[in-house]
Amino acid sequence: MARKFFVGGNWKCNGTVKSNEELVKVLNAAEVPGTDVVEVVVAPAAVHIPQVLASLRKDFSVSAQNCWVKAGGAFTGELSAEMLADLGLNWVILGHSERRHIIGESDEFIADKVAYALSKGLGVIYCIGEKLEEREAGNTLDVNARQMKALADKIQDWSKVVVAYEPVWAIGTGKVATPEQAQEVHDAVRKWLADNVSPDAAASTRIIYGGSVTAKNCGDLATQPDIDGFLVGGASLKPEFVDIIKSAALSK
Repeated sequence: MARKFFVGGNWKCNGTVKSNEELVKVLNAAEVPGTDVVEVVVAPAAVHIPQVLASLRKDFSVSAQNCWVKAGGAFTGELSAEMLADLGLNWVILGHSERRHIIGESDEFIADKVAYALSKGLGVIYCIGEKLEEREAGNTLDVNARQMKALADKIQDWSKVVVAYEPVWAIGTGKVATPEQAQEVHDAVRKWLADNVSPDAAASTRIIYGGSVTAKNCGDLATQPDIDGFLVGGASLKPEFVDIIKSAALSK
């Protein structure tokens, strides 16, 4: 089953109105493969979502970086899935390691957030990944399987889930998993889906890589059979994000 390449840009807690204008101009002028080849999604900071949504080319989508676990109400500082859908968003990033390990969100809490977002019609970029000490202890596959199981316990339909494998030790560090290291985990996650969800889910679910992805290393990563795209951090704030999108043409 063919899986359309997916490139997400996570702008994190960055940007100003002016810098966003400049970045959107670059993206709008970019010549990239068509929507039959690659799906492109960018996630600005929450306060900038309306600006980017109004000005970004319509063949690219806009995502939120987070949402609350249930409907809105007395939850100061949170954004509900209903609010995001009302704005016209199609995507939200959930489970990012910065939410897991800095904010302290648990596997179960994140899975509940994903299930609720899906129930409101959003697509979810679901992040998983091991810390350096977990990799060094030989627990990489166990950690990722645990995070996958937490979600599988809460949802049945994976059609609007993109799994983003982001080894924590590679995020923002300049270190990047080798194509072979990344492919090993992506293959293991796909096999986990086949064994624990369904062969169809394994064949159709996109599993993308994140962790210091740049224009320089994206080509080698994109050619791996189980890498279906990228979730890009720092490089998504730069013109080189266009080159990363173009790597979709190299995907097998």
